[in-house]
Parts: sequence; structure tokens; C-alpha cells
Amino acid sequence: MPLPLFQHRDLVRMLVARNLKIRYKGSALGFFWSLLTPLSMIAIYAVFAGVLGMRRQLLGLSGNTFDYLPFLVSGIVAWQFTAGVLGDSLYTIVGNANLVKKVFFPRVILPVSTVLANGVNFLLTFVVLLVYLVAAGALRLSAATLWLVPALALQLALCLGIAMLVATLNVFFRDTEHIVGLLLLAWFFMTPVMYEASLQATALARFAWYPEGLHGLVFLNPMTGILSLYRRALMGMDITPPGIAPAWLLLSVATTVALLFLGRAALRIGDRHFGDVL
Repeated sequence: MPLPLFQHRDLVRMLVARNLKIRYKGSALGFFWSLLTPLSMIAIYAVFAGVLGMRRQLLGLSGNTFDYLPFLVSGIVAWQFTAGVLGDSLYTIVGNANLVKKVFFPRVILPVSTVLANGVNFLLTFVVLLVYLVAAGALRLSAATLWLVPALALQLALCLGIAMLVATLNVFFRDTEHIVGLLLLAWFFMTPVMYEASLQATALARFAWYPEGLHGLVFLNPMTGILSLYRRALMGMDITPPGIAPAWLLLSVATTVALLFLGRAALRIGDRHFGDVL
């Protein structure tokens, strides 16, 4: 995959730039929305958390306490990157039908450009998040901050995998758009964005049939592991809930790799028929 991308780097650059221009076409503020949107989001969630009395302290295994609002905002920012890619990838191939039918190039370039375009917006939003965490006194830089590298790498791999899979499926099954909308909503509530991962483990423990010692299966959801890594890197939070060994994070890695290979296989198979269907 890296070689075709390098050989067609100009096309990748052009598609990323085009995707960004389309996103803000006709907008008076343009790219400033990449900064205003997260700022507005933080303000809205601050009011939301205050009205519901959710400005509480989270207690970690080490005895350190963490404010809920930075916990929530960091989760929302990371989640929106994945959600944005999933939504945009629906039209990655369908929306470029003329290009796909008339020009030969590695089709993987299309989902890659979608991920990179969303990645640019994510980086701008991430800067705002860092400023907010500093202002809130929640940013804790240490050796644990290096977890940002695997967190970002894992999320990029996940986004690329689902972008290839969803883009391909939407060519052959136009109901994919509606299914993705429902699955995205369900995935959001199954991901510890607004709550701690320990609540998922506690919920599983209530089932009598559920084997003890397997609460780490909550990391089958790759976003659970990704959010844990981000919060560990930025806020110094515990990387796994009480009673769950850090090794369970490898489950999120395995799921991400599986989705990456599944998406790549789907794109290769579907590529043979894109011209006929489109």
C-alpha cells in the first residue's frame, strides 16, 4: 500500500485538498470552523455537564482524581474523528464515479484521502483540545504522553479500515447509508465516551453466565482501547479499569488490524466490479 500511495502522492494531495475545500465551500469563515466548532462544543458540554450536575471527580487506580468535563471533551474529540471518517467514506467511491470509471489508479487512494482530510481537521481540533486541557489544569505531560503515538496510529488504521469497507459496500448496497447511521449511533453509546470503561465491565459482571476474568472483552471495541490511550497520554488516567490487565488493550489492536485487512480485501474484490455498477 505505501508504494502506490507514494507513486500517486500528487493525486492524494489533490484529493485531500479538494475534500477540504468541499467541506467549507460557500462558508464565510472557512477553515476557522475547524477551530470554532470544538470551542463551541466545549462550551456546550460545559453547560450540559453543569446543568446535569456531572462536574464530578473521577478516581483512578493510583488515587489521582480527574475532572469529568476534560474526560468527556477528550473522548468526544477523538470520537468525532472516527465518526467523521465513517460518514464521509460513504461517498468516497460513489461520489467519484466519473474518476473511477475513466481513470486507472489504485482505488485505495480514495479512502486514504478521506481519512487524511478528516485527519487535518482532527489535528486542528486536537490543538484546541490541548489548549483547553491546559486552561482546565487537566493536561498532565509525562513519559505516559508517548502513548499518543500508538493512539493516533491505531485510530488512523481503524479509520482507514472502515473507510475502505464502508466505501465499497455503499457501491453495491445503497442501504449502507442508513445502516451506517444506526450502527454509528449504537457504537457511540457502546463506547466509553461519556462514561468510564469500568462501567461496561461492571455491567458485564451482572450477568451470571459471564465468565469471571473476561471483563477485558470490552476492548473488543477498538475505540475503547483508543480512548484509553488518549486519556492516558493527555490526562495520566489509568489505561485500563480496575481488575483488567493492560494486556487486554491488545484486543483493540487485533480488532483494528482485522478491520484494516477486511476493508482492504473488500476494496480489492469490489474494484473488479466498480465500473459495471457505477
